[in-house]
Amino acid sequence: MFSGIVKEALKEDCAKKDTTTDIIIPEEKKVKASIIVKQKAVVCGIFLVRDVFRTIDKNIKFKSYVKDGDLVKNNSQIISLSGKARSILKTERTALNFLGHLSGVATETRKFVSVVKSYKAKIYDTRKTLPGMRILEKYAVRCGGGCNHRKGLRDMVLIKDNHLSVLKGLRLRDVVKIAKTKRPKKAKIEIEVKNIKEYRDAALACPDIILLDNMTPSEVKRIVKIRKSLNFHHQLEVSGNIDLKNVRSYAAVGVERISVGALTHSASSVDFSLKII
Repeated sequence: MFSGIVKEALKEDCAKKDTTTDIIIPEEKKVKASIIVKQKAVVCGIFLVRDVFRTIDKNIKFKSYVKDGDLVKNNSQIISLSGKARSILKTERTALNFLGHLSGVATETRKFVSVVKSYKAKIYDTRKTLPGMRILEKYAVRCGGGCNHRKGLRDMVLIKDNHLSVLKGLRLRDVVKIAKTKRPKKAKIEIEVKNIKEYRDAALACPDIILLDNMTPSEVKRIVKIRKSLNFHHQLEVSGNIDLKNVRSYAAVGVERISVGALTHSASSVDFSLKII
């Protein structure tokens, strides 16, 4: 499924024409190697590492001691390799780049999930992903215990601020009603609101989800109470400037969904290294 992105990554690094390795390493020289994680992290991307090495050399022997989603300790050996030295050296960086980035996303997600674990709120990702990497990054979010929002624009009706700016003059409830008449079968409808007045307007049309954008926890708490008093059944999602310091405050007021762009656009890469034994 991911052979295309693996091949493109290896092509980008000119892995088949490694000038240094080709001129100083004997062609038939074989070695053993280990991949070590150098910090506590949630591992993600094991299958990609395997595919990277075997794309260059199908005879590389690969053994993993962990699986995607596992929490590992600093200095843990997670993978062992054996085979031609040239093959391992040529693919080392590409493999570690995939592993480090995806493990970074999974690790960051696990941090958010852990903070809100005592509440009903689920942590969701967004479409703020690296071009070409979305499916992999969203997989990493799941490995970290998070949930995926829409994978692409066709997955649901999500009416955001710029849609509403184009439709200026229409009430939010009317925009939702238009969406209901034209939506694909079974497609959920979500609409973004910025204040309590907009929330009341949108809620009258009974969308599936209402997105509360850049509101304070106290404002969100008021909306949760309004929803209960009016017996509405839509879900509430909060988004905008959510971080590890304030995410618990939002979860505590009773929302079902918290979307965090930082899971993918700001996660730090996990530090892995490959050592020849």
